[in-house]
Amino acid sequence: MFQTEQEHFWATDFGNEYVARNKGANIIASNLALFSKILAHTRTVGSIIEFGANIGLNLIALNQLLPKAHLAAVEINQTAVVELQQNLPQVQLYHQSILNFIPEQLFDLVLIKGVLIHINPDKLPQVYDILYQSSQRYICISEYYNPSPVTIPYRGHTDRLFKRDFAGEMLDRYADLQLIDYGFNYHRDLHFPQDDTTWFLLEKQ
Repeated sequence: MFQTEQEHFWATDFGNEYVARNKGANIIASNLALFSKILAHTRTVGSIIEFGANIGLNLIALNQLLPKAHLAAVEINQTAVVELQQNLPQVQLYHQSILNFIPEQLFDLVLIKGVLIHINPDKLPQVYDILYQSSQRYICISEYYNPSPVTIPYRGHTDRLFKRDFAGEMLDRYADLQLIDYGFNYHRDLHFPQDDTTWFLLEKQ
């Protein structure tokens, strides 16, 4: 069913544990602050797809900011899918691995947040292609950043967290992508903390 160990990792027990510990109004508030900054650099976003949406905390914030936008989500974990459906009944939901996703339509904004870091590095070119092929205009990446690829121990596990310049690799891969803006999210922000990630907004030209 799965092509990599990382997919199985997130589809099963560890993914279930992640769902249990990542909830709450404070996360949504931080996401509202983050996405309001990002969306300020966009125009006419009428549809959004998130890859690795989990229970929908990013999409909940985006739905509040853009209540008329059509929302779609790709999520591998069954427990997360059930809760996502409860949180956002209107979402167009794909319960599958990103690696198995085939775009059937284009979306104004493609979002991936805290997911590329957990993809097997050998599969990143395929994932980049899927993100690119799904986008009508914008791609937003929010991940741990490192100028060169590194592997970091993750909650007692090896080969489960990889840091690199994901946005830079996409800019190098697709000649018509342009960097619109970027920013850093600090875990000690007094009001709207995020998990020390860097976000990048890319646009097709």
